Parts: sequence; C-alpha cells; structure tokens
Amino acid sequence: MSTDTPARLLQLLSLLQTPREWPGGELADRLSVSRRTVRRDVDRLRELGYPVQATQGASGGYRLVAGKAMPPLVLDDEEAVAIAVGLRAGAGHAVDGVEEASVRALAKLEQVLPSRLRHRVSALGAATMSLATGDGVRIAPETLTVMASATAAHEQLRFAYEAKDGTPSRRLTEPHRLVSTGRRWYLVAYDLERQDWRTFRVDRVSDPFATGVRFTERMLPGGSADAYVRRSVLARRQESSAYEVDVEFHAPLDKVGGRLPASLGELAAIAPTHCRLRGTVTEPVEWVAARLIWVECDFVVHGPGELRDRVRELGRRLSAAAGN
Repeated sequence: MSTDTPARLLQLLSLLQTPREWPGGELADRLSVSRRTVRRDVDRLRELGYPVQATQGASGGYRLVAGKAMPPLVLDDEEAVAIAVGLRAGAGHAVDGVEEASVRALAKLEQVLPSRLRHRVSALGAATMSLATGDGVRIAPETLTVMASATAAHEQLRFAYEAKDGTPSRRLTEPHRLVSTGRRWYLVAYDLERQDWRTFRVDRVSDPFATGVRFTERMLPGGSADAYVRRSVLARRQESSAYEVDVEFHAPLDKVGGRLPASLGELAAIAPTHCRLRGTVTEPVEWVAARLIWVECDFVVHGPGELRDRVRELGRRLSAAAGN
C-alpha cells in the first residue's frame, strides 16, 4: 500500500485529468490502495480546489469536471513539450490578443521545465518556422520570457539596446509591462539611469537578464501600458518624415479594400477592374511594401521612389527563393 500521500495525490490527479470516468476499484488497483483511501484522496483534491465529481451505482466512479477556477495541471513530458511549443507560436504573432498571455504562460512553464524538455522545445523551435507578419521582425522567445519573468517578479532588468540610428547603449530598468501591437513588441519600463519612463522595441533588445534586485512598482503616468505605448509610438511617427503613397492595383475595389489597413490612405476605383491607393503615410517603407504584396494581385507603385525600390528588392528576393 502506498504511504507517500503527496506522490499518490499527484498520481491520482494525473489519472483523473484523463477525459474519462474512473471506477473506484480501478483507481484503487492503479494506486495500490484501498477504496476507502481513494475516497479520502478525492476529498483532499476537492479541498485543494479540484472539482472531482462522483457518480453512484455499480457503474459509478470519479471524473474531473469543469470548475469555477483553473486549478494547477499535472502534465507528462509530451504534453509539456506540446504546450511550450504552442505558447512559443502564440508569442510570435499567432492570434490577435493572445500574444501577451502566451508570453506570461510560457515564462511560468519554462521556469519549471526539466533541462531535457527545454532541449526538446528548443530543438523543435529551431527546426520549424511560422509565416512572418507585419514587417517580418522576429524575436527569440527566450528574450520575451526573460523580460516577462523579470516584470512579473518586479526585478530590475539590464539589457543592451540599439537605437533607431544604430547607437548602442546599456540600460538598467524597472520593467513595468510587455505590450504587443501585432507587428512589434514593446517593453514599458522606468529607466533608472535617465530617471524617466521609456518604451523599448524588444527586437532591438539583446542580452536581457534579471539582476535579482527587487523594486516597488511605480505608478505609470497616463494610465495603462498599452495607452502609453500608443502615445509614444504616435509621437515618434509624427517626428519622422511622412511621405505620399500612390499605388495602382490591377484588381476591383472590392477585392483590394479588405486587404489594406486604413492607415495607408484612401482607396478609390478608377475602372471596373482597377483601383488606386493614395495617402500620407508614416509607417515604415518595409512594412508598406509587405502589405502591398499581401493583396495578392498585380500592382504598380507610382511613388515614392523609396517604396518602389523596396518592392523591387522584395520581388528579387521572392524570385530567388523560388529558384528563378
């Protein structure tokens, strides 16, 4: 008979998490205990918040049902690897609104993953890739999880940072929140050396590590972190030079309209089979070029020249990738 109650409870919980109903006798045999012990262990699980349902009768048994809260899960190796890989995908532009939750969950999971499973997750990540979105900026999941862990633990975070003009610097910060805008990740943090709040593009961050020094969270001016990022990004765009976009699409207006964001300008029909985009844009030229290609129809860039050059360069790369 098993006398290690914690180990037995974990084994019982692992069995009950299988989507089926377990007869009391079968559970007793699996755990090498009496039915009475099974009943006591079930009561202990209920006290811990696990909603274990019991049915009476000859064919009755126990099963885990949905409760009001999410209790801790017991995962085997294959399940842990599968969830970690899925969360990495979610952290990198999977579903709108899920990225930030994926990073938080991934940080918690990788903190307790055994080294052998970390290696498997890393190997799977290195052997696979997802379709890039937006301007194609890629971020290592490890960078996000280190930053997310420091943020959650209220630990000072140190990292190398490269400004837009390429100037390198070292930053010591009190991380507040990670914010995903869909195309990019930003860290909202208090810069201790500059004594002010800052937003950092995560794709320009390298070598982040938590110092272990704890801090008391400061009050972010102006409300939520996402609103702070929106204001900061908008201010940076307004500081940069806007440019006029003029693109003609060889496709009807109704086909093109749903594939372009309103921020690129106004789209108007110029013929039953053609439409034209004109607008003042502050988005990066690389991103605009990528969005034009997503429309998946022939088009001609009338201006500006920089956009025309970027589309031409993307065309050469795609042609080379296809072996032409």
